[in-house]
Amino acid sequence: MSIIELNNIAVTFKQKKETVNAVDGVTLKIEKGDIFGILGFSGAGKSTLVRTINLLQKPSRGDVIVQGKTFVKQGKVVISNKELQQSRRKIGMIFQGFNLLNETSVLENIAFALRHSNLSDEEIEAKSLRLLELVDLKEKADFYPSQLSGGQKQRVAIARALANDPEILLSDEATSALDPQNTNQILDLLKKLNKQLGLTIVLITHQMEAVKKIANRVAVMEHGHLIEEGSLKRIFLEPKKELTRKFVGGSSAAIATLNQLNLDKLSENEKIYQLTYSLSNVTKSIIIELYSKLGVEVSMLYGNVELLNEEPIGTLVVLIKGEAEKQKAAREFLDQANVLVTELDERGQVNA
Repeated sequence: MSIIELNNIAVTFKQKKETVNAVDGVTLKIEKGDIFGILGFSGAGKSTLVRTINLLQKPSRGDVIVQGKTFVKQGKVVISNKELQQSRRKIGMIFQGFNLLNETSVLENIAFALRHSNLSDEEIEAKSLRLLELVDLKEKADFYPSQLSGGQKQRVAIARALANDPEILLSDEATSALDPQNTNQILDLLKKLNKQLGLTIVLITHQMEAVKKIANRVAVMEHGHLIEEGSLKRIFLEPKKELTRKFVGGSSAAIATLNQLNLDKLSENEKIYQLTYSLSNVTKSIIIELYSKLGVEVSMLYGNVELLNEEPIGTLVVLIKGEAEKQKAAREFLDQANVLVTELDERGQVNA
């Protein structure tokens, strides 16, 4: 059974005389143990959608069912305030801005989340220390937030979100304000908590790299609509919508490499493509086959292998030289070989 069900969710706001459809008819099912990435640019409606899960945002239409309990039926809240408060304790949430209490210590920040529990003061302190140990910050218990780095502040926020032993963790752009190193550390921590605690994680982000690193399922939103959903592998290798292709194409490492190469403007007979493929499906050298079978000149600009849910996925960025007919033949050959082809410009940006 799904741990979260959102059926035909809509959220509308009134702005002056206009009605804004922040979320429009979204249906999602999230299974227990998922790391479910919701991907979209700013204004896509992803944060608004996710806040309907714990009713921080009441939907205008639709059903919200969490852990088998109906919160909203056809746009009407059907759960009592008392039941909602109890249910919310099983739904942790972390944000981009950390939301820590600056005037209290790290340990006290976590203990604050347990103030309504039945634990004694000694038990609250012991549990807070265990949570800090879980996020590798036990030695910072007596520090204040101002003494911590951004990544450490987010670890404290995660420990606090875990205080009431939630089964669901909502992460709303939690890594957006962090540098790449801290981002990777937080994502690794979330993946560890998913495995170690059986925590279901909903990851709201505009960063494809974050989704690629830890999510097993992905939904893509645009202008309040859910435009695509599927397994990480399916979304990554077979994106159906143009926006999804833009997220998948032009990986950050490829973009950095192309910028370092500082290529001249391409001629009419030159095209740069990012090629993405499953190594289990494509075992031969694509570049060699393109030359031997089609006679096109191919230069490799970037290559990498990464893991998506433990499966190796290859990424190549190549420069193909040839007239229009040969370019077309190369594209058709790559399509038949189950290779995802994304055209890039000389700076690594996706060509529409």
